[in-house]
Amino acid sequence: MTDYEVLRVFCSPDGGHGNELGVVRDGAALPAEADRQAFAHELGFSETVFVDDPGRGVIDIYTPTLRLPFAGHPCVGAARLLGVAELVTPAGTVRVRHDGEFTRIAARPEWAPARTTRRYGSAAEVEALEVPPPGEWIYAWAWQDEQAGTVRARAFPGRGDGIDEDEATGAAALLLTAELGRELTITQGLGSQIVTAVLDDGLIEVGGRVRPV
Repeated sequence: MTDYEVLRVFCSPDGGHGNELGVVRDGAALPAEADRQAFAHELGFSETVFVDDPGRGVIDIYTPTLRLPFAGHPCVGAARLLGVAELVTPAGTVRVRHDGEFTRIAARPEWAPARTTRRYGSAAEVEALEVPPPGEWIYAWAWQDEQAGTVRARAFPGRGDGIDEDEATGAAALLLTAELGRELTITQGLGSQIVTAVLDDGLIEVGGRVRPV
């Protein structure tokens, strides 16, 4: 069995919740893409990261069924674990900022996989949603307090790979922030927290707390 670690990314202020992430520190142990895909499927996390160069922050990201050029919570988790100033992904170089208990990454909206952001009238409506059938990646959201920039969200990947709902999704938060053009504090899933900001150079910053499992 290949060695791996598990992190919870985008934890709540009390350290709870967060989306579980598998991390294989020694990517050389599984160099072939097919073997990595099989291992990510076996682990069953929404994403698994393989570290190919810990010093340079070179990473490779997989869901249980496909390889991703970029994803939010894997980048935040890997950045925290490796303590690097940047990450190198197939999509491009991701900036990293370590800010006390928060780890923040900055990336371009076009790097994020396509998502449908769907606004609802209230947080209660979002909380009452049932998991939709597979076929469309939906980020359901509503304002908790529009003036304060607080959002209630849930994420439904719709891939039919056993991940019916994502507890915390950095790429979707990045796209929503770009769409709204403002800083957000997002409560997602059962209580995970994601913080975002729009940077001057067109990058979107996404951050949160990371805890080991």
